[in-house]
Amino acid sequence: MKKSVWLALMCLFLFLAVSGCGSETKQAKLVFCDAGWDSLRFHNAVASFIAQKGYGLATEELKGSTPVTYTALLRGDADVYMEIWTSNLATYEEDVKSGKLKVAGINFNDSKQGIYVPRYVIEGDAKRGIAPMAPGLKTVADLAKYPEVFKDEENPGKGRLYGAIPGWRIDEIMFKKFKYYNLDKNFVYFRPGSDAVLSAAFTAAYDKGVPIAGYNWEPTWLSGKLDLVLLADAPYEAQAFLEGKTEAPSVPITIGVSTKAWQQQPEFMKFLQAYHTSSALTAEGLVLLADEKLTYEQAAQKFLKKHPKLLKQWLPEDRRVKVEKALEEVRL
Repeated sequence: MKKSVWLALMCLFLFLAVSGCGSETKQAKLVFCDAGWDSLRFHNAVASFIAQKGYGLATEELKGSTPVTYTALLRGDADVYMEIWTSNLATYEEDVKSGKLKVAGINFNDSKQGIYVPRYVIEGDAKRGIAPMAPGLKTVADLAKYPEVFKDEENPGKGRLYGAIPGWRIDEIMFKKFKYYNLDKNFVYFRPGSDAVLSAAFTAAYDKGVPIAGYNWEPTWLSGKLDLVLLADAPYEAQAFLEGKTEAPSVPITIGVSTKAWQQQPEFMKFLQAYHTSSALTAEGLVLLADEKLTYEQAAQKFLKKHPKLLKQWLPEDRRVKVEKALEEVRL
């Protein structure tokens, strides 16, 4: 009898030990959402470095489209979304209210988005020998006057307007804007397959000094490196914006967290609640990627070395000291 009781207790002990290890393993790792654009990946790298060095957490990234990664966050398959463009997710407000995800705070709130052209298209660039191509171009509506300037290579009889990324809510709005201003009569609405394709199109055009018009947003490494002009639009009105009739608002870019991670990692959540940057700071970090050919991790480390005051704002002293020590060992 005693032996059977002893065996039962041993089994119970082993079960609890294994269960505890499994729970601890889950708590020791954070999964960051990677929906493909540079600024999100940069902020992932910054937060991941701090998670690893300051909090002893392992990190990994879940790659996928915006809808896929956002759904993973809601399900708890991912833990942190460092850059949620709230206006691009139709169910965001409802999801927050219903408790499907937690909002740690605002990453930055001075974002812009809309239709951009290089400044030389409007004003020319004497240093590069570029004459103005569309000197009267000031608004999105003005594009209708210049289809021949933004000629579509596949359909030379029309101009090309680059749209937003498929799957983003703003792409639907930009297409409505395209129709609202009757640009569909003389332009093709071209949807790039990804952020990388859109950036490559702007970069190639800029390097050659040729015209391009299309959707973009700030901050990106493009906004930090290239001189682009956001075309004016009608003043923002909530409903009219959704119909493509006005400029986009400067929306808060939030940090979303799964309810699971919020409960399991309270100390790290305090860091995310303190994490706040700006479009200018983000663009600065992204220029490191473009100019110095650094990886996202290297750019994050160099950025943190350059801005020690941010660590003081974000972290309690004991965590900050650990991160600073790790940065001292980084050689770039």
